[in-house]
Amino acid sequence: MSDVVSHKCPNCDGPLLFDPSNQTFHCEYCLSVFNEGDLDSTEQKESAENLDQTSQEMFNLYDCPSCGAEIVTDDTTAATFCYYCHNPVVLKDRVSGKFLPNNILPFKISKDEAKEQFLSWAKSKKFIPKDFFDESQIEKITGIYFPYWKTDATTKGRVDATGTKITVWRVGDTEYTRTRKYKLTRGGTINFRDLIKNALQKNTKQLMIESVQPFPLNDITNFDSKYLSGFQAEKRDIEFSSLEPSLVGELSHYTQSILENDMQGFTTLSTNHHESHVLSQSNKYLLLPVWVVTYQSETSDEPFYYAMNGVTGKTSGKLPINKPKLIGTSLALGVLVTILILVGGYLLF
Repeated sequence: MSDVVSHKCPNCDGPLLFDPSNQTFHCEYCLSVFNEGDLDSTEQKESAENLDQTSQEMFNLYDCPSCGAEIVTDDTTAATFCYYCHNPVVLKDRVSGKFLPNNILPFKISKDEAKEQFLSWAKSKKFIPKDFFDESQIEKITGIYFPYWKTDATTKGRVDATGTKITVWRVGDTEYTRTRKYKLTRGGTINFRDLIKNALQKNTKQLMIESVQPFPLNDITNFDSKYLSGFQAEKRDIEFSSLEPSLVGELSHYTQSILENDMQGFTTLSTNHHESHVLSQSNKYLLLPVWVVTYQSETSDEPFYYAMNGVTGKTSGKLPINKPKLIGTSLALGVLVTILILVGGYLLF
């Protein structure tokens, strides 16, 4: 079996959970509360063990350190719960070695706050199925740390362009037009910070994960697996090398756009030549917090997804529609409008 770690309470050995509301770690059994410094001073570091990679890849089996039950995961799960005792566990091999994140942005919105905001958001919409608001549905909301690549870069670029200024004036019945052409050059170095790229293949089609950005990356901290306790987490399955060509293209595009935007005050602007190259680049692997709810409609094969930024509360998602209710309301409005037209015509004549 692959190695797992479950962060335990120093007082009673119960499982610790991370509390986003006050950025502490609490035990649900003895009600003890700890900060990160408390745990760092008392928690013994476990020695790294050699893993049977072949067994891991074939079965993805782990032993729960609390009840001994088998935990079966997919290839990218990095933190989850034991199905039997609900003990939070971190899969060590998924957050170590080359998969060790550089940074993590801890949750700041608790589950209760996320549920409240989710209900408030959903209830503001019309024609939502009733079962969408069931307690069992709301309880599905899950805090997940998703993997991303963060890039800081410096580029050097140059743009050569032709600009025109057209002036039109009239003297008596005669209209005059003057066109002046200018040869323009802009160049320099540009710094880019916090370019974020998805690092999980199964999120490539879930654009709502991207739409809850931006994340306040100034609040990121060095990775510590304790922040995963009580949440789920995914490890990356997209390496930066596969993203680099498109990222370099984006940096080139951004560099050109910034230099062109510096050419103001012309009637027309035509770029003749542009070039750019990356002077320096640093990449970091980090985990970012998102609250997620899925809903499977009886009338659709595709699930509906809802996401909330785990720090800012920004929400995104596509909600299901109660089609019978929508059709009934439309018909009722149609009948009402028809009656009003008939009554109006009768009174008119």
